[in-house]
Amino acid sequence: MRSRGKRRFGIFGALVFGAALSCALALPPSPPDAGWDAASAHDRAACDAFAAAHLTKSALPPFAFAYGGRPSSGLLGRWTATSEERTEGHRLVRTVVWTDPSTGLRVTAVYTVFRDFPAAEWVVRFKNTGRAPTALIERVRACAVTLPDFAAAPAAEVMLHRARGSSAQRSDFGPIDETIAPRGEVHFGPTAGRSSDTNALPFFNIASGGHGVVAAIGWSGRWEAAVSRAGTTPRAVDISAGMPETRFRLLPGEEVRTPSMAVLFWRADDRLAGHNLFRRFLLAHHMPQADGRPVPLPINHGVGFGGPFPCNEYVCATESYAIGMIDRLQQFGIGVDACWIDAGWYENATNQWWSGVGTWTVNRKNFPNGLKPVTAAARKYGQGFVVWFEPERVYEGTWLDRERREWLTVLPGNPNRLLDLGNPRALAWLTDHIAEFLRDEGVTVYRQDFNFDPAPYWKAADAAGPGAPDRVGVAEMKHIAGLYAFWDALRERLPGLLIDNCASGGRRLDLETTGRSIPLWRTDYTYWEPNGYQCHTYGLHFWLPASGTGNGDPRKYWFRSAAIGGAVVMGWELGAGFNVQAAVEDVAEFRALRDYAYGDYYPLTPYATGDDVWAAFQWDRPEAGDGLVAAFRRPQAPRVSIEVRLKGLDPGADYEVSYEDYGIAVVRSGRELAGEGLTLKIAEAPGSLVVRYRRVR
Repeated sequence: MRSRGKRRFGIFGALVFGAALSCALALPPSPPDAGWDAASAHDRAACDAFAAAHLTKSALPPFAFAYGGRPSSGLLGRWTATSEERTEGHRLVRTVVWTDPSTGLRVTAVYTVFRDFPAAEWVVRFKNTGRAPTALIERVRACAVTLPDFAAAPAAEVMLHRARGSSAQRSDFGPIDETIAPRGEVHFGPTAGRSSDTNALPFFNIASGGHGVVAAIGWSGRWEAAVSRAGTTPRAVDISAGMPETRFRLLPGEEVRTPSMAVLFWRADDRLAGHNLFRRFLLAHHMPQADGRPVPLPINHGVGFGGPFPCNEYVCATESYAIGMIDRLQQFGIGVDACWIDAGWYENATNQWWSGVGTWTVNRKNFPNGLKPVTAAARKYGQGFVVWFEPERVYEGTWLDRERREWLTVLPGNPNRLLDLGNPRALAWLTDHIAEFLRDEGVTVYRQDFNFDPAPYWKAADAAGPGAPDRVGVAEMKHIAGLYAFWDALRERLPGLLIDNCASGGRRLDLETTGRSIPLWRTDYTYWEPNGYQCHTYGLHFWLPASGTGNGDPRKYWFRSAAIGGAVVMGWELGAGFNVQAAVEDVAEFRALRDYAYGDYYPLTPYATGDDVWAAFQWDRPEAGDGLVAAFRRPQAPRVSIEVRLKGLDPGADYEVSYEDYGIAVVRSGRELAGEGLTLKIAEAPGSLVVRYRRVR
């Protein structure tokens, strides 16, 4: 449950829409000697067809629900409908509103189609504009679409590529590749109430015959999805996604929202083109930005972790110790982007960091002047500062539990309470309190954790609230909408604030959180264990360009396993025997390599969690004509060398290949690097190797 960070962005391309939504794209030609041309993977025809079929007022909507026992497909066409559209940069946004004249139920769908990517998104809201409760709304599907003729033939192969979520295991984010057989179906979703908990990430790629679609779900609570060929024809693929349980009536004036959805259409021989197009889409349109670019991945260091019993986390951190650590890092030339204090800095965290969750005031015994002197010490060296919170959890006996019990959902016998972010007063208090704290204490990175399952609390709130039992799903919908409103308000009030999304390490990764935050601590898997970190990089980079993890050892194999391909947070102990020179070199190498992580990603070895194999990755930047290869020989791997075939290169160009660890460089053609391959040799196990290349002709 720890970490720190930042981010940036870039958009490209221009195009023209007609009256109907279109994904058509007009990009400038590729530069001479370019490698992979991302525009060549745009499936504009498929995107246009999808937009015409689903994203207009008269089309079949890409969502579904039942109202009063009748399916929405037979209702919306009879209701009053309006449509408006506007252009926002590279986006065409269309808002379609349907209103039931008899009950006042209003259904609002906001469709967004992107001009620079073959992608579309949508989100749906329900509002009761009448004077009485609505009829029963149930079986709400945020996504309910059919892709006709997706497979070239009834027996053609259709593959579903997805990933595990996070559960503090070496296998976190591991890739899952499944065949969708004719008449077959695959169901998946997370464990309980956090969007990427254990079983699944809310991102998936469906591929068949050189084309496909990447889908993403934007919901930070419970969701489920199904990909099926069990419809009227096995050539078609049905995609369904939404909350597992929805059965509710809305009270007069009440409004709720569904999960959001995104789809991106690609066409290429290799499905990795679809993954990389999706990564580029996130970088351009979702990830937090600074100065018009995705925020750079940060390197960070803790300033008070641990200590002898009874210390845990940052319970024993003090003002003098933290400032001393900041000065000590600077003394030894270890220049980080941000320092951080994690759980335990607040009142009531006596011996146990979790016992004070719900009292968000500084422990004046350890920090008599608040956190301001500590953050000022970091700012003196040009560094930011990260502070940990877990605002949705309230432990028994803390201030919120004592003074604002009406804002909490309580389960009998459980000391953890849930702060109801769907309660407007609770949300307003939390927003004001946290925003004021961050501003007054000089915090630049707001780190939000979430270390328990909210699903039972939402069920309890549904059962106890007005209108029960016909309120299933309402508490969750309002809580998640409140979470997004809270984060949006923090970013609006504190320009430049970065939000770090932890949730027990990577258990709340989805389209909506990706647009607002960065997971600087992507898993609570065994701290500092390098081989597992390589596995996490392997799986997560198919989907997310930016994440982070931790390092407690400056030796190359350990540091690179954590830092290459992401942000890194260090818990180095600068005592006797610590290798300061290695640490300084690590920081310099991180700064030299971090921007490659936003390039196109290619795994160069098969996915494996064992200690007897190699792991190698490539990040290619075709527009810059350069790239990075990182390789790891795990401790029991018997082979001294392997051959890897690079991807995304221009076969007609020459590349200077620099073996950074050996200080040698060779010139190879793109055709040779992709065909004969690149030799990687590591004499000792465990060991690592960094290779950079750049186009020279």
